[in-house]
Amino acid sequence: MKFELMASMMCADFGNLEREVKELEEAGIDSFHIDIMDGRYVQNFAMSLNDMKCIRKLTDKPMDVHLMVEHPINTINLFTRNLRKGDTIYIHPEAEYHPSTTIQRIIDAGLTPGIAINPGTSVEQVKMLLRIVKKVLVMSVNPGNAAQIFLPYVREKYDELLVLKEDMNFDIYWDGACGADKIKEYAPLGVKGFVLGTTLLFGKGKPYRETLESVRNMIV
Repeated sequence: MKFELMASMMCADFGNLEREVKELEEAGIDSFHIDIMDGRYVQNFAMSLNDMKCIRKLTDKPMDVHLMVEHPINTINLFTRNLRKGDTIYIHPEAEYHPSTTIQRIIDAGLTPGIAINPGTSVEQVKMLLRIVKKVLVMSVNPGNAAQIFLPYVREKYDELLVLKEDMNFDIYWDGACGADKIKEYAPLGVKGFVLGTTLLFGKGKPYRETLESVRNMIV
């Protein structure tokens, strides 16, 4: 069974960022997940445009850029012009007055459009946007910080989206508190990819290759 594993780079060692990227690439990571935070939409600052540009230069793997910023329409061009075809940009619909306009900017730039859904946002609230995006990043924790616990009521959201995804032509991705147990349960159901952070990948004192191979081998 094929599914994608993405490295949450806000959890990486920034003192050795180039080494981290190369080790993850050699270990078989599928893409690099970049969390951009503005301190306004979420009460934290994480990665920056320059961090994204640096990682983009270090690897040929796809990048998934998660914009946790207010009104991304105002800065979207800064990101689109520094990414490549095959890269993804997610926006939060609640952060924009007219999210479909921002999504169209992403499409026009030749990138893959996505939306991120907060734990408190219902599928019904974003249902019309599901027909114009290719990826849906479901937050199983509140956005803004790493090392949070899984919010079990989000399971219902995954169940709703799994019913809709074939007809509306989008893929589902898991972000937040992602352990091996969640991948084992949801990859067979149809969740396409999983963002790996401190719960499973980073700070565990073992090679990234060992972790990624263990995850892939547990699902046949």
